[in-house]
Amino acid sequence: MPEVSQGSVVDGRYRILERIGSGGMADVWLADDSHLQRRVALKVLHGRYAQDLEFVERFRREAEAAAGLQHPNVVAVFDRGDVDGTYYIAMQYLEGRTLKQLIDAGLTPEQAVALIRQVLEGARFAHRHGIVHRDLKPQNVIVDDEGKATVTDFGIARAGVSEITQTGSVMGTPHYLSPEQAQGLDVTAVSDLYSIGVMLYEALTGRVPFEGDSAVAVAMKQVSQVPQRPSSINPRVSPALDAAVMRALEKEPGRRFQSADAFIAALDAAMREPGAVGQSTAAFAPLPPVVATPEEAAAEEDEEKRNRRLFWVLVVAAVIIGLLAGFAFTRDTTTPVTSVTGDQLNVAVALLQQEGFRVGEVKRVQREAPVNEVLEQDPAAAPPADQAELDCAFITFFCSKPKVTLTVSAGPGSATVPSTAGLEAEEAEERLEAAGFAPRVETATSEKVEEGFVIHSEPGGGETATRGSAVVLTVSSGPRQAKVPVLVGTQRSVAVQQIRGRGLVASVEEESSAKPAGEVLRQSPSAGSKLPVGSTVSIVVSKGEERVAAPDVVGKLRSAAVEAAREAGLKPVVQEAETEVASDDGRVTEQSPSGGTKLKPGATLTLVVGKFVEAGEPEPEAGP
Repeated sequence: MPEVSQGSVVDGRYRILERIGSGGMADVWLADDSHLQRRVALKVLHGRYAQDLEFVERFRREAEAAAGLQHPNVVAVFDRGDVDGTYYIAMQYLEGRTLKQLIDAGLTPEQAVALIRQVLEGARFAHRHGIVHRDLKPQNVIVDDEGKATVTDFGIARAGVSEITQTGSVMGTPHYLSPEQAQGLDVTAVSDLYSIGVMLYEALTGRVPFEGDSAVAVAMKQVSQVPQRPSSINPRVSPALDAAVMRALEKEPGRRFQSADAFIAALDAAMREPGAVGQSTAAFAPLPPVVATPEEAAAEEDEEKRNRRLFWVLVVAAVIIGLLAGFAFTRDTTTPVTSVTGDQLNVAVALLQQEGFRVGEVKRVQREAPVNEVLEQDPAAAPPADQAELDCAFITFFCSKPKVTLTVSAGPGSATVPSTAGLEAEEAEERLEAAGFAPRVETATSEKVEEGFVIHSEPGGGETATRGSAVVLTVSSGPRQAKVPVLVGTQRSVAVQQIRGRGLVASVEEESSAKPAGEVLRQSPSAGSKLPVGSTVSIVVSKGEERVAAPDVVGKLRSAAVEAAREAGLKPVVQEAETEVASDDGRVTEQSPSGGTKLKPGATLTLVVGKFVEAGEPEPEAGP
């Protein structure tokens, strides 16, 4: 396509105002949408990507998927198009600062968690719709003046700015990519959660976990090194928050949070209970020694020695018994339980067995969480819950770790979509929600279905769909309507053509006017009104100024001529002129203007009326 620059128009719709960003794969421009009268952020692919048909197709396909994401923390995609072989996307224009700018300015732990929590909510919504961001970083998060965070570039970041390639594919920004991305492995929603963990780390400490002289060096550290704990850099980071960050940055995807919900729950728990719950071991003391009482009677020397030996044996026995009793009754028989909530079942079982726990009953319940994700565990993890009691025998000398009962997700399950065609939109939404679905309303014109009632749904009534999935209700907005154009001041032929071109019917009346003939004087309804197609638009057209013909009254009697002039709408002015012709007496001998002349109504018609005068006797000629 022609080079995009300030003042140029893309796709006949978007007028470029200024460049607001540039990256390795595209430029972002601020543009005016002339169709909807709003400002948008227009992302236009660089030329080198436009030549890669596979890349352009993936870009187009993922942009279409991203356009379906409607969430407060996800940037809205309004439009996308292919112009002369180059792809563009029109997105919501966001005003504010990037999360990176806020991090550089400094954030408290509370502010950092509040912003990252919003990023997780946006990621959760995208993941549930099958979209993985692949390039989450603070530069892709815009925060407005009210503290609302919005994630940008959803669905188009697979080939985002990067300095690293692996088997020819772009991997993402090295400081925020997951270990599996660095190794060129498959990218999943859990990879996004690792990137968000890096963002939280940076928000808490002011720096990323790994730095290096090159992108490759940073990527190698992501794969092989363990980051420094955030609390060692910022002492204000609590132990619980420390633990949440380090779990998000686990190298093995199975040991991380398995969903955004689990990550959010960990952050909420960390903010409620920032300190780890500990339990001290009570001190113990030996029982008092048993003192043997010697017999009052004197005993022989050997009996006395035997008694002394028995005394010391009893003392030692008492001390040992006391020590054992103290150990038994003061021994801590509780143990912290490993947290496996949010993990996949196989990972949870391996972690528990590794820590010496036994897995008891596995309960399955239908939830929106992924299949086999651990929802609850009993005993609960500590902290913040109380620690679990050991299973002990013979007082407390022989103890083992308890069984852990797990409740896991069996998935949301499926259900039959209720029939909603012909129902009012509100009633249809209530039926879908009651059946466990998420209704989404779209409108369409209809000549048959009354406005506000459902035309059809997708999936349709009677079909089977996953609980929690979206069901799109197409609701009638009434008959197709046309917007009445501005007609006043246009010519009759043009006005009629515009009316008919919008599916409306023209009704034309004429009236005299000082305006040029054929010009539209009035219209009904007014311009901008919306009417059902087939409705009538009335216009009043000028037929020019009215003219009357001057009557031909020459030879008529004065009274008749005056009456004729007045009937024609003219103003008669009579002038008398002497005449020697007797037949012209009292009759019009001249008129001005002449008969047939077109005049404005009320114009003057001058009438000359003869007045007979007899001719005088000729004077006699004088004699010689």
